[in-house]
Amino acid sequence: MKKLPDFNQTYLTEIMLELLNIPSPTGYTDQVIGYLEERLAAYPDLVLQRTAKGGLVASWAGKEKTDLRGLTAHVDTLGAMVKEIKPNGRLKLTQLGGYSWNTIEGEGCTVFSSGGEPVRGTVLLNKASGHVFSKEVSTTERSAATMEVRLDYRTSSVEETQEAGIQVGDFVAFDPRVETTRGFIRSRHLDDKAAVACLVAAIQALLNAGQKPAQDAVFLFSNYEEVGHGAASGFPEGLKELVAVDMAAIGEGQTSDEFHATLCVKDSGGPYHHGLSQRLRSLADEYKIPYKVDIYPYYGSDGEAYWRAGGDVAVALIGPGVDASHSYERTHQDALNATTQWIIAYLLS
Repeated sequence: MKKLPDFNQTYLTEIMLELLNIPSPTGYTDQVIGYLEERLAAYPDLVLQRTAKGGLVASWAGKEKTDLRGLTAHVDTLGAMVKEIKPNGRLKLTQLGGYSWNTIEGEGCTVFSSGGEPVRGTVLLNKASGHVFSKEVSTTERSAATMEVRLDYRTSSVEETQEAGIQVGDFVAFDPRVETTRGFIRSRHLDDKAAVACLVAAIQALLNAGQKPAQDAVFLFSNYEEVGHGAASGFPEGLKELVAVDMAAIGEGQTSDEFHATLCVKDSGGPYHHGLSQRLRSLADEYKIPYKVDIYPYYGSDGEAYWRAGGDVAVALIGPGVDASHSYERTHQDALNATTQWIIAYLLS
């Protein structure tokens, strides 16, 4: 059996945990892109460039230049913006990305005030006290109208909240609450920072082994995926195929689990490119990489964003299994390892 270059699992985990602890709701990603840029700048084989809308492109010359390949993963996460300062000084939110309001109830958050220091807070039902609103706590639908941010700032009016520098349009990031135990990693925003870490670990593995991709390769770390257009632009002309690396969703009726990488062959946008998907299957079989094959009915990827923007390329989608997607998520080191091996195998093929 052929053997792939070893990758540094400790490095992968370190990158992932650092990414998870950098707030990066869609539209507020400069810090996390800067972190990635600094990490990748350590590798002189890579040519780095920021896109006009704030993503990061890393180009790597391969052995051949006949079939330019792209890989993409996104650094932006679910989050919110301030929609309104309520008369009591608390905040109404507008969502960034698709999630149910109940999945963030009780979560700590940070408001990045445009006119002052960041302000901590908590996302709560507007009638949260069980000793006062016993019936409402159980029966109220969680929605933009009924949820609010209770600020850790002494305020009971619009004016007092504005004194903290908070304005409509300020970004709000939800606490990731990262924890590792017995090989599991649980945190918000594993979608898609786990996959970003896998890409970086794969790059390091090839460089440490003194190898390079079989073909010229371009890595796009996109920053608007959660709102649908992350990788719609950013790739150079001449791209022949694209592998999106994003979480695999777990649930009843799915084959995906937290211990495997998954090949998604169809989602809400339709089927992915059969030929490229079959090549990835063959690579996983050849190198004994543990994987599943799955279909996701309520899912879209940056690969589809590129297709919808007119990209004439073959697109496939792989990624680690993640439980409770778009909520308080969890994966396992085994899924991260398999995903990283798959990326390495693809780059060398």
